[in-house]
Amino acid sequence: MKILNVMQICDSNFPVGSFNHSFGMETYLRDGDIKDTKTLKIWLLSYLRYQFIYNDGFAIRIVFEKLKENKRDEIWKLDRKLTVQNTSKESRDGAKLVGQRMIKTYLELYDVPLLKEYEERIRKKISFGHPAIATAILLNYLEISLEDTILYYMYSTISTLIQNGVRAIPLGQKDGLILMQKFFPIFQKLLAEIMSLKDEDFGLTVPGLEISQINHEELIFRLFMS
Repeated sequence: MKILNVMQICDSNFPVGSFNHSFGMETYLRDGDIKDTKTLKIWLLSYLRYQFIYNDGFAIRIVFEKLKENKRDEIWKLDRKLTVQNTSKESRDGAKLVGQRMIKTYLELYDVPLLKEYEERIRKKISFGHPAIATAILLNYLEISLEDTILYYMYSTISTLIQNGVRAIPLGQKDGLILMQKFFPIFQKLLAEIMSLKDEDFGLTVPGLEISQINHEELIFRLFMS
């Protein structure tokens, strides 16, 4: 039963609006740097290795650790850090929007007191909402292990970005499926990296990804909101 609960919320069609965001991928696409399966894979690898693991991936680990230590205030500090350190307004707003929709939708399905508190803090404008924190709280509540939660969240993130790539490049659905499978062993390696990160690693990224996310605002026409 647990795995069915997880499959439902990790589905790329789960209605939280993540399919509207490319988090900078569309800028590379318009510049001609992403044009086929090979170049999409290169971008996805860069996103995972140089931004995701130090931000969303590490954040999930921190949430689990702080819940175990019963330090909920540290989770709310994490929400602020994740939001304010995101230099791209569109990516920052996109994460807030998806995070808030996740919390609302999760609460339609599950009665999670901490998610209710998170929602109330957002309503009072003392928290922002972030998908990594919302998912970590829910899967911890559902008694999913930390390692599996990171893997499921990574799968959901890359699955959605590949589907966005399939639509935007465009690619065949079969190409997207084959590309997704190639990431399975990569997920395991990145999980090991996330589990070994130190406090000072939190929030690291590379300029190219951040600049592409900022420049997305200036694209003449866009398929995605970020």
